[in-house]
Amino acid sequence: MHLHFIAIGGSAMHSLALQMHSLGHKVTGSDDVIFEPSKSNLQKAGLLPESFGWFPKKINENIDIVILGMHAKRDNPELKEAEEMNLKIQSYPEFLALLSENKTRVVIAGSHGKKTITAMILHALEYHGIETDYMVGAPVYENSRNLSIGDKNDFILLEGDEYLSSVIDPQPKFLWYTPEIALVSCIVWDHINVFLTFKDYITQFEKFIYSIKAGGVLIYNKEDEILKKLVESIEHPIKKIGYNIPDHFIDNGQTYLETEEGSLPLIVFGSHNLQNLAGAQWIAQLMGLDRSDFFESMLSFKGAS
Repeated sequence: MHLHFIAIGGSAMHSLALQMHSLGHKVTGSDDVIFEPSKSNLQKAGLLPESFGWFPKKINENIDIVILGMHAKRDNPELKEAEEMNLKIQSYPEFLALLSENKTRVVIAGSHGKKTITAMILHALEYHGIETDYMVGAPVYENSRNLSIGDKNDFILLEGDEYLSSVIDPQPKFLWYTPEIALVSCIVWDHINVFLTFKDYITQFEKFIYSIKAGGVLIYNKEDEILKKLVESIEHPIKKIGYNIPDHFIDNGQTYLETEEGSLPLIVFGSHNLQNLAGAQWIAQLMGLDRSDFFESMLSFKGAS
C-alpha cells in the first residue's frame, strides 16, 4: 500500500509510519514541525520530509490511504486536497483497527493508570519471553517503541485513549478497537475541553464497554465507585471481573506483595500502583501468563517513564 501521513511527526504517528515502512509499504508524509526523537527516527528510515509544511501536490491518486493525525487542523491543505480527490482518509486508531482486525484485541482504558498497566503487562510478557503486538501512546521506557505489529502474534495490546480520533473523526479513539478483552482503571473527568460535562465523559466509557465483543471480558477497578456503578448498570453479554488493591504490607519503607509463594518485595509503591498491578495481573492471565509467573516478573518492574 501507499500510505500518506498528514502530521507524520507525532509520537504515535511516526511510530506507525516506521512500522509500515518496515513491513514493505510505501510511506510518505508531511508535518509543519517535527521534534526529537521523531525527527532522527524518520531521518534514519529515509522518511523525514524534505521540507516542513503542508504540500497539496503530495496528494495523488496512487495513495491508498491517507492517515490523519490529531495535530492536523480542519483547514489543512493536504486534507482538503485528499477530500476533493475522494481518497480514503482514516484516523490513526481507525487504521490500527484495520491492521489488527484478525488479532485478539486487548484494550487498556481509563482516565489514569492505563500507561502503567500496559507497561506492567508488556514487562511481564517480555520477562517470560512471550511476544505480543502492542501500541502505547508514548514510549513506556526510554528509547522503547510505541508500536509493534506484524503477522505472527495472535494478541495485540492497545492503550485505549478516550480523546478524539482526528479533526474529521470526533469519536474517542478507543471506540475503534472493539476488543475481546478490556480493562478500565478509573473514571475521573478528563479532557474537559472536549467533554463539557462529566455525564458526557462517563457516556464515552459506557460506549466503550458496550463495544466489547459479546462473550468478551471486562476487567475493572471495583474500588472506583463511579466505574463500579457504571459497570453494574450495563446489560451486555460479557464477563465482568472486578479487582482491588491486593494484599500487601510495608516494612521499613519497602512494599511487599503477599502471594501464595510468599512475600514479594516490589520496586514500585503506592495504592495506585498496587491497583494497577492487580488489573495488569488479570490481563496477563487472560493473555496466557499464570499468576505466579506474573508476580515473579513484577519483582523487577521499575515503573513506566
